[in-house]
Amino acid sequence: MRIRNIAKLMALSVAFLSHEGMSAELSGTLKKVKESGTITLAYRDAAIPFSYLADASGVPVGYSQDIQSKVVEALKKDLDLPNLKIQYNLVTSQTRIPLIQNGTVDIECGSTTNNAERQQQVSFSVGIFEISTRLLTTKQSSYKDIDDLKGRNVVTTAGTTAERLLRSTNVEKQLGMNIISAKDHGESFQLLETGRAVAWLQDDALLAGERAKSRNPDRWTISGAAQSREIYGCMLRKGDDAFKQAVDGAIKALYASGEINEIYSKWFQHPIPPKGLSLDYPMPNEVKELYANPTDQPAPATMP
Repeated sequence: MRIRNIAKLMALSVAFLSHEGMSAELSGTLKKVKESGTITLAYRDAAIPFSYLADASGVPVGYSQDIQSKVVEALKKDLDLPNLKIQYNLVTSQTRIPLIQNGTVDIECGSTTNNAERQQQVSFSVGIFEISTRLLTTKQSSYKDIDDLKGRNVVTTAGTTAERLLRSTNVEKQLGMNIISAKDHGESFQLLETGRAVAWLQDDALLAGERAKSRNPDRWTISGAAQSREIYGCMLRKGDDAFKQAVDGAIKALYASGEINEIYSKWFQHPIPPKGLSLDYPMPNEVKELYANPTDQPAPATMP
């Protein structure tokens, strides 16, 4: 009996030391998650179909949220945390970077563009989506391209790369547009829908999402030449190389398995909550290329 007890104590000691050794080897976000047993995920409340609230449950859904969930599943295995707890924290275009930097949230997979300026503040995973920046107008509108908007009210969402692009284009082309910066995508669409703006410049996939959930989707069209191409990535704290490696590995495995195609189809080609409408958004060649050859670099700068 005594020998068995000693054996049990030795086994427990080995397990304890192994756990302590693992914790000692970990650093940054991985260590924080391992020691706390909790990971905090950022989410957006209205970035359809990437990250949004579809009901009163408070649990976000969307294409980017599904990818984020796959990352969490991989971390559970990597860190031997089958009961890893998930906390959700709402972010906006203006707060998402500061909340990553100060440690309030551990990862943000939404609709955040990876660009050189942001790479000075945060790190990005390999890309999860690629978009072009275009206009949303009524089908009857005569405003079909950026040059048609001279002297007009144009809306975009504050804190986004589209806002910065619109302001710089306005100056460079001397268009004299009155630029309205809305607090979120929902308000941007509301300003367009009520006629306070004649066009909305934003990422085309986000425009497709707002169009699909509108009262009359057939009223709206996405038009104009692409003003930029941008790659979305999951934001991480800058310099946390081990966590980035873990996140990148999970995303690359998702691509290599082909499971990403099911996730894409679910959110872009099938009915989605809350209204059960489909974006009817075929997979662009640029997204196919991103899945085949993942990169954490920004999209090359392109302008019409």
